[in-house]
Amino acid sequence: MDSDREAAFEAFVLGHQAALFRVAFLLSGDRHHAEDLVQGTLERTYQHWRRVAAAGNPEAYVRRMLVNAAADWRRSRRYVVEQSLDSDLALPSQRDGGTDRVESHDVVVRALRGLPARMRAVLVLRYFEDLTEAQTASVLDCSVGTVKSQASRGLARLRAATELRPGAGEIRDRSTP
Repeated sequence: MDSDREAAFEAFVLGHQAALFRVAFLLSGDRHHAEDLVQGTLERTYQHWRRVAAAGNPEAYVRRMLVNAAADWRRSRRYVVEQSLDSDLALPSQRDGGTDRVESHDVVVRALRGLPARMRAVLVLRYFEDLTEAQTASVLDCSVGTVKSQASRGLARLRAATELRPGAGEIRDRSTP
């Protein structure tokens, strides 16, 4: 790779690495696997940078590569290994002192983990990456109608999974000044 293309690739990585990691984490639910997904995707991107850059929108191209890699990983798993998210969630609470934010984050990530892969991908791309329905459909290679129905069903399942249990509001009210 010549120096101009290598510089363009480095600029791309520096500008998009955090967003790619966020997508990978939300798709996989595991920090370590998300790092592996991003690294593998960026390795493939580097190997084919000429084609990726020529596509016109490298961010969308690489995001699609990442979503496909996450789907391939899920298909290849024979069983689900439960892992604690405590270590992933410890840093935000230490930074901002807000346990409510950490608890909300934990609940959403756990609820996302319980969704089917396609539904989770739709929700992550639509609501965490703020893509339009058409852009999400393009990344997932499906119709806009599929994105709409998966988003609707996914949001309903997330709402059901994240509802407060009876009495939780009373505890929260007592702890607020």
